[in-house]
Amino acid sequence: MTDDADDADDDEVIGEQHLAPQRNRGLLGGRHSSAAVIGVLTLLLGFAIVVQVRANSSGDNLSGLREDDLVSILDNQNNRADRLREQITQLQGSLLRLKDSGDRSAAASEQARTEEQALGVLLGTLPATGPGVHITVSDPDGRLGGEDLLDVVEELRGAGAEAMSFGPVRVSTDTSFTGADGTVRVDGQTLRPPYAVVAIGDPKTLDTALNIPGGVAATLRTEGGDLTVAERSSVAITVTRALPRAKYAKPSR
Repeated sequence: MTDDADDADDDEVIGEQHLAPQRNRGLLGGRHSSAAVIGVLTLLLGFAIVVQVRANSSGDNLSGLREDDLVSILDNQNNRADRLREQITQLQGSLLRLKDSGDRSAAASEQARTEEQALGVLLGTLPATGPGVHITVSDPDGRLGGEDLLDVVEELRGAGAEAMSFGPVRVSTDTSFTGADGTVRVDGQTLRPPYAVVAIGDPKTLDTALNIPGGVAATLRTEGGDLTVAERSSVAITVTRALPRAKYAKPSR
């Protein structure tokens, strides 16, 4: 009787040892999924903060503006801060749902799919539609350069534009503007005026940001160019860009 009981105990211990790695793998898989989604959410928040800091650090000289103009600029900055706070709240809510979910793996997978779509629009790998603006930048004397046009893009980003195209180029986080004297290269493509820009975001906010007294539009006109904005209830950006192929990294299994 004693030998049989000992054998049964040994079988039970061996069985538990056999099942333990499977349970651990399940827990680790759920933790890895949650960690991946948390990383994506952190990336989005970091990008929003960087855009805000860059927008605030590139301000124009405000000393010569009227009180009404300064109030308009302040309102615009407050709106940007409100949008960032809203994004932070949404990201914190997503993290809370992941932590409180009974099935963390399923919740993480659903959140990952949602963030994949958002990142695809942000990085320019997916088409996008929504309310926005059509912008035309003219340069009849060929005096504008890449830096002038980059200012337009940065102002739109700071005003909350979620997707942009500049002529035939989809604008992303690493889009480059080079050249001068009416011949500008955007991501290596040579473009000539007039330049057509499409941006998706709140039309009124984008229009106001570009036309703030002493802002981007006023600067372009001082340089000999011009900028016009047409608000639209719906615009489409169909041009996309391919992500660079990773040289060293590869997806983990």
